[in-house]
Parts: sequence; structure tokens; C-alpha cells
Amino acid sequence: MHNTVIKLEPNALERPPMLTIRAARPGDLQQILDMIALHAECHGDTARISAADLDRDLFGNNPWVTALVAEAGGRLIGYALLVPLYRALEGLRGMELHQIFVRKDNRGHGIGRHLVSRAREHARIAGCGYLSVSAATGNFGAHRFYEQMNFRAGPVTGMRYVQALG
Repeated sequence: MHNTVIKLEPNALERPPMLTIRAARPGDLQQILDMIALHAECHGDTARISAADLDRDLFGNNPWVTALVAEAGGRLIGYALLVPLYRALEGLRGMELHQIFVRKDNRGHGIGRHLVSRAREHARIAGCGYLSVSAATGNFGAHRFYEQMNFRAGPVTGMRYVQALG
């Protein structure tokens, strides 16, 4: 008679407690900054944003971006940053899902999907006709994720030029 051994994954992910997706608040700044740094590390980069920059752009006199956060158990475990867009030829407002991130230990539970759904809802309420997102050419996991979320790949139509203003 043979014994069957079932090997359990030692770091099996536990589903997070009750999840809340909400707009960021000033008290969230440090946790969002920490996750932005983690997001940069995932892409071999270093975040250079300061708390003052993020505070100005999220909560200042002229907010530039919107942050949605995923919270579970009193801890932020993900975020999505949204930036307004405009198609002048069509008079069409849009929203860029500039960045989305879920902490590594919380991935695989649909949190990213919830963040995208809330981003879509936020864009609709803001009067937008589309939600846009981009992913690096070789980031096939992101490509699959966005396609599963009903984003459609569009053609790359040219170069983007940048000029420093400071």
C-alpha cells in the first residue's frame, strides 16, 4: 500500500478580508507612495515622487490625478491612478488608467479587476467616452489581463516627443 502525500504550497495565498475600493484620502499618502515604489521596482525602476508631489497632485488646489485604492483589513493593498484625456477631433473626454498595482501577497484574488471596474465607473461618471491603458511591449501578463477586462489593443501610430519645461 502506497501513502499519498499532498504537498501544500507553503506560501498559499489567503484571500484578503473584506475589500473596499474607494477614493484615496490624505491619510493614505505614505501607503500609496510605498506601493508606487514597489510598482517601480517591479519594472526595474526607482520611484522619484515625493509625498509633497503626490499630495499636490491628488489633493491640492488643482488636483491633477485621481487615485482609487483597494483596502483590506485597514491596509492599502492596491491602487489605480487615473489621468484625464481628450480627443479634440471628436470632442470626446477620456481617462487614462495610468498605473494599477496590487501588492504581491494579494495578487490572484481579483483585486486588480475590482480596481479596473471602479476606474471604469469613475470615468463614466466624469463624462468620459473611453478608458485607456497601456502596457510595455513585453509585459504579456498585463496584455492578457487587459484583454480579459475587455480592453481592445489599438495600433501604435507614431512617436511621442517630450520636451522638458523646467
